[in-house]
Amino acid sequence: MQLKVTVNGQSYDVEVEVEEEPKPTLGAIFMAGGSFSAPPAAAAPTGGDGDGVRAPLAGTVARIPVEEGQQIEAGAVLVVLEAMKMETEITAPEAGTVGAILVKPGDAVTGGQVLVELS
Repeated sequence: MQLKVTVNGQSYDVEVEVEEEPKPTLGAIFMAGGSFSAPPAAAAPTGGDGDGVRAPLAGTVARIPVEEGQQIEAGAVLVVLEAMKMETEITAPEAGTVGAILVKPGDAVTGGQVLVELS
């Protein structure tokens, strides 16, 4: 590139080399054929385990619509958990009697924790 530069009234023709900056790239992109499936995760027990019904996720106990000694059918709602402003109903895996309720509304529970014992 040629430029004309004037210094103290004297004109000079100057040739300047301009180096272009490298354009940014996205980086490497890897593509694989076929389908992807994540490796199986070690799942915590989520339903009845022996005599106890476990929490499938961590959350806070919102409601318990059953009482100890109550006869229930399979699929009856035992506990309602709230996690991330969403409610999850924990249901009975089979018909039976509510033996013991191990949590109360407002309790924080962890995934896999026994919530209700059935007999």
